[in-house]
Amino acid sequence: MNDTICFDKPVYVLAPLAGFTDLPFRSVVKKFGADLTVSEMLSSNALAHGSEKTLHMLQKSPLENPYSVQIAGADVDIVRTAVELLNEQDGIDVIDLNCGCPVPKVVGHGSGSSLLLDLSLMGEIIKTIKDTSNKKLTSVKIRLGFEEKNHIDIAKMVEDSGADFLAVHGRTRAGKFKAAVDYDAIKEIKEAVSIPVIANGDIDSYEKAKWVLEHTGADGVMIGRGAVGAPWIFHQLRSGEAHVDQQLKHEIIMEHFDKMIDFYGTHGVSMFRKHTHTYSKGYRGASALRNQVNSIDDIAQYRSIIDEFFKNGEMTL
Repeated sequence: MNDTICFDKPVYVLAPLAGFTDLPFRSVVKKFGADLTVSEMLSSNALAHGSEKTLHMLQKSPLENPYSVQIAGADVDIVRTAVELLNEQDGIDVIDLNCGCPVPKVVGHGSGSSLLLDLSLMGEIIKTIKDTSNKKLTSVKIRLGFEEKNHIDIAKMVEDSGADFLAVHGRTRAGKFKAAVDYDAIKEIKEAVSIPVIANGDIDSYEKAKWVLEHTGADGVMIGRGAVGAPWIFHQLRSGEAHVDQQLKHEIIMEHFDKMIDFYGTHGVSMFRKHTHTYSKGYRGASALRNQVNSIDDIAQYRSIIDEFFKNGEMTL
């Protein structure tokens, strides 16, 4: 896949995940099998006001083709200004509107899943993005509803407003991240609209991803938390092999660490601790490793310890 998305076969997408799906992580999953990577969610307000921090988050790896930038916003004029700014940035293939984030801070501003309460405004914002953007595609990430499900109405609004595809998180806003994911509802959306549908929510293993694709008939899967600590899930899906060789896991983990250092410098060491904790789950001696790295700030020393651990580590299972 080059800089366009082909829906002739299942598309594997890395979901935006605040604090995790930064450039180093995205470049790793892209190299090892993801078809599409998405930026962390960006505030259209911050973009429109030229926030340096937000502009820095637009950076992408050369590997990230195609690349999607996700924005959140509830004001048509501000969203238009944000899109005009994105128009000046090369290397973006998709602008995605977040209509699913359940976080109170986002919902309180009328953004994210709050838009599910006002479908006419949501439709107007989607049309504004579509009409203003010079990028190839416009997409939307939704939930099944705010308090109650009205997923078919939402999906049809997304389609009628001109979106090229949509991603569906199979919970309502009220369901946050705890309620059971309603894969039947995703299937109903797929049957109700003619644009491609990406299934999202609790896809935490190769087997689950295959089942979701089959059960929903979706055109792809979007994986977020299921890829943290296991970015090789995209390699599994691309290769069709459930087993991941220990050597490949070691290679991916070290690549991730090196990318973190390239991007963040010495600060990358402390930032990688949370990843070390998730990568080491199930390994013999994992708790000792976590205790050890928590007090190390030297790049070479940290790298040497995790290199040795993951090269020779044994699973407890």
